[in-house]
Amino acid sequence: MPVAVYILSLGIFAQGTSEFMLSGLLPTMAEDLGVSIPDAGLLISAFAVGMLVGAPLLAVATLRVPRRTALVAFQAVFIAGHVVGALSPSYELLFATRVVTAVAYAGFWAVAAVTAVSMVPVESRAKAMSVVATGLSLATVLGVPAGTVLGQHAGWRAAFWAVAVLTAASLVSVVLFLPGSLGAGGPARTVRQELVAFVRPRLWLSYGITALSIGGVIVSFSYLAPLLTEVSGVPESWVPAVLSLYGVGALVGLTIGGRTADARPFPTLFLGLAGVVAFSLALWWAAGNTVLAVVLVFFLGLVGFVTNPAVQSRVFALGGDAPTLVGAVNTSAFNVGITVAPMLGGLAIDAGLGYRSVAWVGAAIGVAGLLATALAAALERRGGADAPTGPGRGPREGVPSEPRREPIREGVARVASMTSNR
Repeated sequence: MPVAVYILSLGIFAQGTSEFMLSGLLPTMAEDLGVSIPDAGLLISAFAVGMLVGAPLLAVATLRVPRRTALVAFQAVFIAGHVVGALSPSYELLFATRVVTAVAYAGFWAVAAVTAVSMVPVESRAKAMSVVATGLSLATVLGVPAGTVLGQHAGWRAAFWAVAVLTAASLVSVVLFLPGSLGAGGPARTVRQELVAFVRPRLWLSYGITALSIGGVIVSFSYLAPLLTEVSGVPESWVPAVLSLYGVGALVGLTIGGRTADARPFPTLFLGLAGVVAFSLALWWAAGNTVLAVVLVFFLGLVGFVTNPAVQSRVFALGGDAPTLVGAVNTSAFNVGITVAPMLGGLAIDAGLGYRSVAWVGAAIGVAGLLATALAAALERRGGADAPTGPGRGPREGVPSEPRREPIREGVARVASMTSNR
């Protein structure tokens, strides 16, 4: 695995920490800015919306820009947004910086994904994506608790400064380790050429699987804190540690998925989604038991993220010669799941079903994901015009594809050669 892939993972770690750390900083931010906690919570929603729309827009805008240049530009905007946010005197200005930094982060995600898969052989695409996505798991395991502790002792603005410094270190690493010409060689892509891939129904089905796979696990994760404290009896001081345990499970799941998804994408998807259904139902059943609930949090993170490399690599297989926009829309699909699933969980809680009900919502989303995966597998067996582009699914960037052979001409030449030898 090229060192540059790990550098991209570092960038995701730095920016992903900012994505999730606000959940532990909301009370202090609300008090400092003079707003209610629900209003402070809208800062999280603002980031999600920015991620949703930012990935495809910036992918199109930077289609002909060398990838290193685009990655550096996105990180520079992200750093500037956090500096302004750390100095912000008002809630409104901070809200605007959250949207802007989310858009930049989404652009970084989209370009980082296509950059990672372009630097490795086609049979290692899922593994490369698992390495990049590991940065997000590490953000959950290390970055979010560290940001929460820093915010509790030095104020939430200190956490914003820390993210800016960490992202700056990542920016320098991108400049040092990524080739400047990456993505600039070969014929320039156009938006029309990239949009051709979107006529394939299987690609949209794959986006649906992406949204369902993350939605099935994120709905329970979103309400873990109140579920653990009010139902499972976990002390409030233990919640960050339990959330980190979820991140450890996600890290293990990404590692497993990265090793299996290239060769066996559909079995990986089936097992992961079936695990989401099973462990969600187990969490509903055992939520009242402190020990079992904590253990199940680990396994929920594992099965929830084992599918990540498979859904990431599959869209590149289906996208053919349009990797940039196809990968960017997959980033948006993730954020559709991250946005919609917690809303469904909130509706269940508001209906008076209690915090346990979010586990049922997660299980139902997991079942929908299994059905979508079964349909995708059936279409794959049938074949068709929108099938993945062969076992290699497109050549590695910068490596010419194998010359096309002409079986009839070669056969005639072979027969002629045998005749002359006789």
